[in-house]
Amino acid sequence: MGKHAQSIDSQILRRARAAAKGWVFNASDFLDLGSRDAIDKALSRQSRSGVIRKITRGLYDIPRKDSKLGQLSPSVDAIAKALAGKDQLRIMPAGAYAANLLRLSEQVPAKAVFLTDGPAKKVRVGNQTIELKQTNLRLMNVSSQTSGLVIAALKHLGKAHVTRDRIAHVRQMLSESDRRKLLKDIPLAPAWMHPFLRYIASEL
Repeated sequence: MGKHAQSIDSQILRRARAAAKGWVFNASDFLDLGSRDAIDKALSRQSRSGVIRKITRGLYDIPRKDSKLGQLSPSVDAIAKALAGKDQLRIMPAGAYAANLLRLSEQVPAKAVFLTDGPAKKVRVGNQTIELKQTNLRLMNVSSQTSGLVIAALKHLGKAHVTRDRIAHVRQMLSESDRRKLLKDIPLAPAWMHPFLRYIASEL
């Protein structure tokens, strides 16, 4: 391995280790260090050596271990952010995954769906599928991620299953700031949802 390749390898590892724990990365995160071909080769070398872990095609992380659980899998959120890449694409949890995040459902879905204003993508990591699903810009224009999460979760449940207890639960979970933003975002939600959202957004 030449000195230039060694330099790229060391810089990649330095950046990956300095990032927040659980960071999932791809070649686009390092293009300031060299050509795409050079970065791909460096990631391949480090993956073969075991210093970094190849999660799925094009996605990597620094392996983490727990004394009791052993090697830890990357989080769904970290994988989704890596899929969104460095193109400043917006992503938002949706469907059963959104309901689970708000603890409106105890079932952990086998497929975690995120809405995005970018191209659709899907990867499988172990037993988990992560999908970026292209959506219209209207819903992506919410003023906060929390607003989008609430709207997506209620949409997944459906009007018939949005109970008083579930609405009260969501209301208790949101901060005063989140409720103010949700009130502002009500027009972006389906009409049937508006009364529920107004109640969630009202003062406690």
